[in-house]
Order: sequence, then structure tokens, then C-alpha cells
Amino acid sequence: MTETSHDRLLIIDFGSQVTQLIARRLRELDVYCEIHPYQSVSEGFLTEFAPRAVILSGGPCSVLDADSPRPPARLFEMGVPVLGICYGQQVMMQMLGGEVHRGDGTAEFGRAHVVPAEERIELLTGWFLDPREQVWMSHGDHVARLAPGFRVYATSPGAPFAVLADLERDFYAVQFHPEVHHTPNGRTLLQNFVKRAGFTGDWTMAAYRDEAIARIREQVGDAKVICGLSGGVDSSVAAVLIHEAIGEQLTCVFVDHGLLRHNEAEEVVTMFRDHYNIPLIHADEADLFLDELDGVSDPETKRKTIGRLFIDVFQKHADTIEGAAFLAQGTLYPDVIESVSFAGGPSVTIKSHHNVGGLPEKMGLKLLEPLRELFKDEVRALGRELGLPDSFIGRHPFPGPGLAIRCPGEITREKLDILRRADAVYIDQIRKHGLYDEIWQAFVAILPVRTVGVMGDSRTYDFACALRAVTSVDGMTADFYPFSHDFLGETATRIINEVRGINRVTYDITSKPPGTIEWE
Repeated sequence: MTETSHDRLLIIDFGSQVTQLIARRLRELDVYCEIHPYQSVSEGFLTEFAPRAVILSGGPCSVLDADSPRPPARLFEMGVPVLGICYGQQVMMQMLGGEVHRGDGTAEFGRAHVVPAEERIELLTGWFLDPREQVWMSHGDHVARLAPGFRVYATSPGAPFAVLADLERDFYAVQFHPEVHHTPNGRTLLQNFVKRAGFTGDWTMAAYRDEAIARIREQVGDAKVICGLSGGVDSSVAAVLIHEAIGEQLTCVFVDHGLLRHNEAEEVVTMFRDHYNIPLIHADEADLFLDELDGVSDPETKRKTIGRLFIDVFQKHADTIEGAAFLAQGTLYPDVIESVSFAGGPSVTIKSHHNVGGLPEKMGLKLLEPLRELFKDEVRALGRELGLPDSFIGRHPFPGPGLAIRCPGEITREKLDILRRADAVYIDQIRKHGLYDEIWQAFVAILPVRTVGVMGDSRTYDFACALRAVTSVDGMTADFYPFSHDFLGETATRIINEVRGINRVTYDITSKPPGTIEWE
């Protein structure tokens, strides 16, 4: 449980695949919230957490099954507003004296439309400006009889009790999912709920920055901290935040494995060593990594080799820092949530950052995770608050194994050099056309095939490459970006003309799923 001076909203998770979206929507409204699986929410927990309001998530279970998930009964005696979503609605009805039935032809999955009852309530302010509202349903069971004190305020063909409320106790329940984008006006409903609960929207990055700095100083004292700096947004924001808190007590270790993008190592070193004046060890170990990877084609072997060498190199350089007691990681809140399993209850281990693996335990260091309360978009907002340039904060994600997994087949220095130059041209094209911020991730993959081409009067036999660009919210699913044919033609021409070693360019239009964003 996080210590914070902010009013807190508790989200009790019953296993919905979209529970994180509830938290994201609330954070966008400047409301501090935490997700906890129902197994860990005891009466004692509720007393200690002292939420200003509670949201009950959806979930895959049926309240009619034996031993189906339940919150503590005391929740409904605390005098705080409660909102039940989907399964959360059904569990409220079942526990408060209503009745839930299975199926009976009232199941709804996907888009549906709800219409209002005659009486309007504050929860639905801003709704029904048109005769009906689109929502996203995903339920088999349905409420058949209301619990005492509840009334109906909206219905749908499959859910005659789509929106319920007991206004006297500030209890609300909806059968649909307001947190997903398929419920276009869902944000408004959540905003109305937190307003009704008395939240003032005090969860801002300016406030978080000051609180985080104070916490870091208290936790670290006069000890030294090592930060594994990858050059990505998470580790960079963590490093700047920690440096602002403890200054010279922080040393960053930047492992250059020779698999970075064009000029990336120089940019990272210049920004952190020169601009921010942060003590930085630039571990240029490209030859070590590339010698071991030479000729390796299996993707899993590539990853394991890079991970093993990274730990060895990081430890070698970190051991030179006397008095180090903490290892800083860019762990984010989704990592924390994933480590607390709905099915298995709280986990004793928090997911480790991919770059540092088991180093904290191996080196006898304590963990410092100043971003563990934040989602990715909040990390970017904090980075701006700390003065990191937008060009850096808005960078596309880059995998820990780097260009190794954008080079299917054998890795060679020649292929990596060709790949870097092609990728630089591609990204330059995207920026010139003003498309960079519309795209979640874009890169070039060099393919393990050579193709015949004609350049001038000569025959060529060079590599083919694939362009990849996707749109996404969180990287879990993704769609290919719909470039115009003119853009693709212009980009292919530039790559072939400017990058010696490529004579054919393709565009990958696979979505995720069934594909992945990266090629390996």
C-alpha cells in the first residue's frame, strides 16, 4: 500500500482484463487510485486504506457460483460512495439483497445502447444529449431483482437494469464498462462519480514530483544509488528525478551493447553527463556483445546472451562505486499490478526491469523505484515537469535487446550498420511529414534474404528490409499505421538511394494480434 497525502480511491479487482483502464481514466482526472485484488482487501485493509470512494471492477466469474469473489461486507457500511461495474454491479445486488440470474436470452457482448429513465441523476450528467448512449457490454448473467433502496436510471435491450443507484447511500452500479473507449461517454460518468465523492483532482505531476523527491531523500539518506540507464523514457525520468533529490549520490551506468540506433549512445551521454551533469559511467562494451552474438540466429538465444552479458557488464562497473546501497529501477505501476495476481493473490516479488534482472539480490542492493505509482503517460508528464525535452520524452519505445531483434537471422556488424542507416532515414521521413507523434512505434527490420535489383546499368544482390509502424494505447494491441502510398514510395526511394546494401523495401501491415510489434 502506498503512503500518500492525497485522497484515495480504491479499485477492488475481480479479474477483469480491463481493470487497469479504470485506473488510467481516474488518473487522467487527477484522482489518485490503487488497484488491489479482492483477496487482499480485508476489513483491516479497508480501515487502513481509508478510501474516499470504491469501485468494484468487472470479472470473469458468476456471482451464482460457489465461492465466487466478494468484497468484505463492511465495505457497504463505511459510508463512502461505491460504484459497481459489470460483475461489480451483480455482486452489489447479490450482497445487498437483490437477485442475479443466468443468461435467459439477456446476455450482451460488444456495443449496445442504453436509454434513460424519466428521472435523471448526477451520475449521468452530460449523458443522453442524444436519445441513447453507446456503451460496451460483456455479460452473461443479469440483475433480475433490485436490492432494497436501488432504482433504475437507464436500460438496454439485454440489461433492463443497466444503470442503478441508491442515492441515499451513494451506491451506483452499471452493467456496462465505462472505462473502455467503446463507451465514448464513459469518462464523463467516472468524472461525475469522483466529483460526487468529493475528489478535488489534486493528483498532479507537480505535486508528485515534490512528494517523490522528499520520499527519495528519506529512503536513501546519505547512501549512494546506482541507476541502470538505458536511454529509454522510464530509466531517464527516474535518473533525473533521483538526481534532483540526492545530486552526486547518484551514479548512472549506461551499458552500450552496440545494438543501439544511429547516434543514440552519443545522445544519451551528452544529455546526462553534459546537460544534467549527472555522474555517468559509459560502459562501451559493443565488441564484447557483438563478438558473442556473431552468427547467432535464434531469437531466444540472442535475448539470453544479451541479458547475461548485460548483468556481467553492469556488475563489473557498479562494483567500482563505493558505498552504493540502492539500485534504481524504472518500474511502473502496470509492472506492480501484474505482479499481484488476481488468481494467485499478492506476490512477494515485483517484476524486475528487463535491463537489471536479478541484480538487486545478487549485488546485495536495496531497490529504489520512484516511478512505481505511475502509468506510462504519467511518466512522460513527470519528465516534462522535470524539464526533459519533448523530443526525448515523446520517443518511441525501444526494446532492451535493441537492434538484435530487428535483425532476424544471423547478426553481423555489416547488417547492423545497414539497419541503423535505414532506420535513421525512415524516422527522418516520419518526422518531416509530421507523423512521429501519431505513431506508437516505428522502425526498420532488415530481412535475412537478399534480392536481385537493378541500379543504373548494374545488377545488385542486396538485402530487403521491412518498415514497421503501429498505433497503440499501451502496446498490448496494435494496428499498422495507414501511410499513404506516396509516403511509402518516397521513403523506399530514399532508403534505396541513401543506404548502400538495401535494394528492396516492404511495409509490414500486420496488426497485433496475430503478430507482435517487434519481429523477434
